[in-house]
Amino acid sequence: MLYRTLAAIALLAPLAPAAAQDPVPPAAVVVAFDSDTIRPLIVEGQANKDTARAVEANDPVRIASISKLIMGLTALRLMDEGKVDLDRDVSEYLGWTLRSPYHPDAPVTLTHLLMHRAGLSDAAGYIIPLGTSLEVKLADPAAWRETGRPGRAGFQYANLGSPLVATALEAASGERYDRLVERLVFAPLGVKACLNWIGCDAAMQARAVTLYRHTGEAARDFPQDLPPNCTIPVAEGEACDIDAYVPGTNASVFSPQGGVRIGMVDLAKIGQALLRMDTRTDFLSRRSQGLWFQAMIAAANHYPPDEATRDFCGYGLASYGLVEAEPCRDDLFMDGSERIGHGGEAYGLRSGLWLDMGRGSGLAYFTTAVPPPPGGEDTGGSDPREVELMQRALALSADRGD
Repeated sequence: MLYRTLAAIALLAPLAPAAAQDPVPPAAVVVAFDSDTIRPLIVEGQANKDTARAVEANDPVRIASISKLIMGLTALRLMDEGKVDLDRDVSEYLGWTLRSPYHPDAPVTLTHLLMHRAGLSDAAGYIIPLGTSLEVKLADPAAWRETGRPGRAGFQYANLGSPLVATALEAASGERYDRLVERLVFAPLGVKACLNWIGCDAAMQARAVTLYRHTGEAARDFPQDLPPNCTIPVAEGEACDIDAYVPGTNASVFSPQGGVRIGMVDLAKIGQALLRMDTRTDFLSRRSQGLWFQAMIAAANHYPPDEATRDFCGYGLASYGLVEAEPCRDDLFMDGSERIGHGGEAYGLRSGLWLDMGRGSGLAYFTTAVPPPPGGEDTGGSDPREVELMQRALALSADRGD
């Protein structure tokens, strides 16, 4: 099969010892799934230390960059509706000209942005608050780097591409990004989720998982960080009024790069839809399925050449592969199986949605209070505690005969 082109070799190195455990472990949930069933494997720790509320399997958590996979699925679904072309100059949707200062004659497409091959950089920042201009942000030369012509540019993971994608989807559809994701992804799959808490009801907000840094400091989604307080980035002097937002102008306010709040049982439902792609077309058309897999295969043959990015191997349409063979080095599962999905890392959280397409199974998980990697957030690679969590999950799954 097309998606079995990655050659995985099980690592022989011993598992790094886990860090000393607190009396109450950090919040962690791991859910296993196949096409038909969802099974919580690990549910431990506290959703909030101040209240000592124990975390539950489907408590909503900020899943960080797995949000990009959901954005990619939204784009494919909108393409199936005939409202967007992934290979069209994105400027035609935005209403202003988007060009790299290094390649002013080269159009940038949604495909380039979703695959992180547009030449963007996060050096200028990627949070564009309500009341500021996405166009002005992209006019900053620091928002770009010379890695080649868009489409042929070297892989460079950049969060800044996500607000561009989400804004273009809004402009093409006339719908606000959060409502677009709800209509095209969450609602069809029976998922309860939201972006930056917009659309999540009071019952979901009450079950929010607070993200803690490894120092114990609350980083995101503590009580003061939830509605009715403002949950979107807003420029100084601007009102926190999402109802006044005009779709197609600056979807960064929804944090499409990392702002989805969702429980692991619901995240597994999204994984199930991807596992079913071989046999069903009720979520994605055959065309969209083919593009998703083809992008993964094309990306797998273009490994990032430099040390800083080779943890991201085979990055396709807002999804990437886990491979344990050189030149890649991601040893998250240590079982020699290649997987497709997306990981998340921010504010002390590690998360993942990973599909073993050959076995027809997957895992959705998060854990909190993880130290940042040496290279900073969004640099890829697995943390030893994350690896230990996956080893426990795989052992539990094997014991249950999954």
